Amino acid sequence: MPQYVIEREIPGAGSLTPEQLKAISQTSCGVLNNMGPEIQWDHSYVTADKIYCVYNAANEEMVREHARQGGFPANSVAEVSTIISPATAEMAMA
Repeated sequence: MPQYVIEREIPGAGSLTPEQLKAISQTSCGVLNNMGPEIQWDHSYVTADKIYCVYNAANEEMVREHARQGGFPANSVAEVSTIISPATAEMAMA
């Protein structure tokens, strides 16, 4: 299943309380449960004014539909083409 990174512009995101983050998470999970197994939330990074979410989904439209149903912004949705890490530097070339 393709993986996507979603950028959500949410002013003050870094100041959200644990209770607010829990409520956002619960809303997201509720929408995901209704949408079925073709979309899954992996994790998110919260910064000062944005939340970056990593999702696995059948297609970009499912990611955007999740945002619509949950009332979340989806300012940018990008499909991940590959993942690199420090381990990539150690990989043998074929």
